[in-house]
Amino acid sequence: MADTADQKKSDHRSERKRRLLPPPAWWPLPACALLGLAAGGAYGVLKAPEYAATGYVVAVPNETTEPATALGFAQAYGRIATSSSTLAYAQPRAGIDARRLRTQVRTETSPDSPMIAITGMSKSPSEAADIANAVADALTLTSNQAAKNTGVQLLLFNQAVAPSDPASPSAPVSGAVGLCAGGLLGGLWLLARPRRRKQEEEALPVVEEYASLPAQGEHSETKEKESVR
Repeated sequence: MADTADQKKSDHRSERKRRLLPPPAWWPLPACALLGLAAGGAYGVLKAPEYAATGYVVAVPNETTEPATALGFAQAYGRIATSSSTLAYAQPRAGIDARRLRTQVRTETSPDSPMIAITGMSKSPSEAADIANAVADALTLTSNQAAKNTGVQLLLFNQAVAPSDPASPSAPVSGAVGLCAGGLLGGLWLLARPRRRKQEEEALPVVEEYASLPAQGEHSETKEKESVR
C-alpha cells in the first residue's frame, strides 16, 4: 500500500512537472501566423469593397507633328490630369467635391504608347465610372484648347464602364496576406531571439573572469611580501 501511495505521489509530481514545462521555442511562429490570419480576415470582412473603373485617352499628332511629340505630350497630360484646373472642370459631372475627387482618381502613362489611363475609384461601381469619364472629358477639353499650338490632340479612346467585381482584396485574400505577414514576423522573431541569448551567455564568462582576478591592492601587497622575504 505504501509503495502504491508513493508511486501515485511520484506520478502526480511528474504530471505537475509536465504541466509546468515551458512552451517549445518555436511557438511564436504559429502564434504570429494565426494572429495575422485573424487580422487579415477581419480586415477583409469589415472593410467595404472598393471598385475601380478605367477609361483611356490617346494623344494624336496632326499632319505636321511627329509621333514622338505626341508621346511626350501624353506624358505631360498624364501629369496634369489630376491638377486643380482639370478637376475643377470634372467636378460637376463627377458629382463630388474637388478635394474628394483628387483622392479617388489616378492616372498612368506608358513610355512606349501615347495612351493615358484614367482610373476612378469608389465604393459604388457607377460612381467609379463617372469619376473616370468626368476626368477624361475634362482633360480632353482643356488640352484641346491648345491643340493648334501644340500640334497634338487628345481623343477619348475607350470610355470607362461600371465594374462588376471589386478591386479591393476579398476576405480570403486578406487572410492569406495576414497569415504570410504574421508567419514572417514570427520567423524573424525566432531568428533574433537566439542571438540575444548567445550574447548573454558569452558575456557571463567574461564577468566571472574579471570577478576572479585579484584586486589591484591585493596584488601589490603580495609583491611587497615576496620582496621582504
